[in-house]
Amino acid sequence: MDVLAPAVERLLVNHWAVLFLASLRAGPEKHYNFVIFSCLAPFISLIGLMHIDSLLGKWLLLPVLALALFAYLGATPVVNGQTADSQQVVVTGDDVASAYGAPAGLSRSRFAPLTTAYVLPPWTFYFGEIYECDAFRHGPPDHLFTQEVELGLPHRFGVAAETELERFNGGGGFQTVSLEGRYALADWNKIPLNPTLFAEYKFGVGTIRHEEGPPPPPGEEEEESGPPKVPDAYEFRLLLAEDFGEHVEWAMNWFFEKENTGDRGREWGFAQSASIPILLEHERLKVGLEMEYKNFTVKDTRGDPMHSFVIGPTMSFRSSKNTRFDVSTLFGCTDDSPRVQVFAIFSFLLGPGTEQGAEAPVSTRNR
Repeated sequence: MDVLAPAVERLLVNHWAVLFLASLRAGPEKHYNFVIFSCLAPFISLIGLMHIDSLLGKWLLLPVLALALFAYLGATPVVNGQTADSQQVVVTGDDVASAYGAPAGLSRSRFAPLTTAYVLPPWTFYFGEIYECDAFRHGPPDHLFTQEVELGLPHRFGVAAETELERFNGGGGFQTVSLEGRYALADWNKIPLNPTLFAEYKFGVGTIRHEEGPPPPPGEEEEESGPPKVPDAYEFRLLLAEDFGEHVEWAMNWFFEKENTGDRGREWGFAQSASIPILLEHERLKVGLEMEYKNFTVKDTRGDPMHSFVIGPTMSFRSSKNTRFDVSTLFGCTDDSPRVQVFAIFSFLLGPGTEQGAEAPVSTRNR
């Protein structure tokens, strides 16, 4: 094997050179994708040398393949967009498809970490990875990880699915699996504040690791069979959104959630966010403010609710046409609130693109 290695290496180098020249002749998109995958080739070769049956090889294979897939998905739309721009000049300020005339920032489903707004354009997918850390005044922090997939449908409908995992006090696992649906009552700006109806059903699939309400009485922390199961729950929201003065985008969610079993927790409240563009080109950077109020009770505390109110800055950065990062740091203002809440979101859009008619930035709209 050691004798054959140099010959094999020379053969691979010559083969790589031929493919490189062929990708240049094929066009920028195929050349870009070839470069992306050729950069990953050494890592895949390294895994092969480790033998795929080894523990390290198994752990490295999936991340590298996932990285290759996301590199391909992320690179292809961007290159397509650059190629289209070189062939046809479109006088629009944004490169994200508009949902029924809505601004681009309000056509992504999730407007900010705390709020969602309106609907997606038809046949557009939204993928989101959401991290939330709640630092309490007493005890360890609670870490929540949510994966979200949403699809925009014709006639202002949308459907979505979510999974949530929790890590708290040394334990962790799946908590809920959710199915969602939403419907916008009219095209953008046909009705003031552009109301959208939202419904969600959550299936409890794990155990309760952190009680949102008051702790149970002594001796009742765990049942004979172990910690209580996460109950099923349903939630309704009214989503409102608007752009004001051609510079400010705003969204507000009113929500009501009820658990079906267990302590029958009941929660209602509102969240709202407002943002303005800082880097006007394609609105790549936005900063703003968001807040959330929650009123929570269980079956034994209906007359003595817990009041939570958090407020703080938020920022979003579009790293490409399809991807966006959102970060918020919120501070608790009541005794029942977490001391600090931190959100970090990475989202990815996959859909028809600008051929549906993109909107100009907020700062240039209606001029």
